[in-house]
Amino acid sequence: MAAPNLKISTVDPVWDSILTDGREIIKDEPAMAGMVYANILHHKTLESALAHRISQKLASGEMTESVLNEVFLLAYKSEPDLAQAARADIVAIMDRDPACHRTIQPILFFKGFQAVQAYRVSHWLWQQGRKNMAYYLQMRCSEVFGVDIHPGARVGRGLMIDHAHSIVIGETAVVGDNVSMLHAVTLGGTGKGEIDRHPKIGNGVLLGAGAKVLGNITVGHCSRVAAGSVVLSNVPECKTVAGVPAKIVGKAGCDQPSNEMDQLLNG
Repeated sequence: MAAPNLKISTVDPVWDSILTDGREIIKDEPAMAGMVYANILHHKTLESALAHRISQKLASGEMTESVLNEVFLLAYKSEPDLAQAARADIVAIMDRDPACHRTIQPILFFKGFQAVQAYRVSHWLWQQGRKNMAYYLQMRCSEVFGVDIHPGARVGRGLMIDHAHSIVIGETAVVGDNVSMLHAVTLGGTGKGEIDRHPKIGNGVLLGAGAKVLGNITVGHCSRVAAGSVVLSNVPECKTVAGVPAKIVGKAGCDQPSNEMDQLLNG
């Protein structure tokens, strides 16, 4: 007897949660029904919703929404890891940001999340040799979101940028997995060298508001950089640095600073 032709359904808990949130918003606030349908409930996948939402935000008289939407859809189709990284970013925001109460909030309202997803597509374009389109996305992100991430930078999964105003990440910067940063963080270069001039941020690092990390230096895994610090030399793993210039002031205070979001220096 032939085996039955079984169809395995795709499991996507993040997208399912976003759809549920969308229906609840419409129930609670009917005036937002058009927005929620256009950006969420009209779409069958998170990839489609992301492409629509981000292209809508970045469209201008120079580049239409439909053209940008095609670019994003091609990126998600060609590189599935882009949308998987977006899912990890949503989970990270839900876990770490006390102002985030629903999985739908990042895609609808949080410019940090929106800017990071635009960066991820610009990085894919950069790798494909489509550098002019990548530069365009970088420019529009800076104009629309106040977030300037060079498409050549490498950024891991589970990134949470809280408030996300005046973020700058340079071309040769590397950001690990599960990193949290607050507004006005700069990962900048020193000098005019073109090869490798930007910081390397380890996994699980917490970068406080206004922190400036400059040059081809390393911030070790699970360390903390206090708000307003200027980091000019390597930071060992699991340490807290503070000051101008930054110096080690203690241990990180916990195993995963980026998850705990504890910015007090007595940890």
